[in-house]
Amino acid sequence: MFALLSNGITSEALKNSLSKYIAPLSKATVVVTADNEYKENNYHVPRVINELKEYGLSVEIFDLDKQDATELLKYDVVEFIGGNPYYLLNSIREHNATDIIKQIANEKVLLGWSAGAFVLTPSIEIVDKLTPKMNIVSLENLNGLSLTNMHIFPHYSKFEKRFDNLDAICKAYEKEHNCAIVRLNDGDGIIIENGVETIIVG
Repeated sequence: MFALLSNGITSEALKNSLSKYIAPLSKATVVVTADNEYKENNYHVPRVINELKEYGLSVEIFDLDKQDATELLKYDVVEFIGGNPYYLLNSIREHNATDIIKQIANEKVLLGWSAGAFVLTPSIEIVDKLTPKMNIVSLENLNGLSLTNMHIFPHYSKFEKRFDNLDAICKAYEKEHNCAIVRLNDGDGIIIENGVETIIVG
């Protein structure tokens, strides 16, 4: 099972919906790779750890830039935090983590929010249409891991305030790619199990 979240397990609806998958498990890790600057010192990390500990999990920190990707397989729950989607996608490729992440999604519990969710989808191109300056690694291939065919936009209501033409940009993208973008606000998420997609509204 895997879940695409806007900003983590930040609503009761998500907490309750994920409980049946997470509560029976014991060991989790928070992957901080997406924050290329602060890593484990990212200000969201303590909150994310506490969200997982509420299920009774023991929680460790993981960074693909410093640890072998195969070590992720020893955890029951793997959660990728937000940050820079270009940097994260590049790091996943550089460290040959794609197949391992797909294995976790199939056999364990994989959570991703913000940048950590974007990279699991077919593409991060919608990010490129809004904030191309984030591409500090000069990434040319913007294809994601395609764990799902769903296209998403986390933190949507927040970005609506930042970009006056966000809806028009999303609609143009949808037309260009013949797809629908699921607009996720903080507290929202999508749980995907055996190809069945369930949208949770926080």
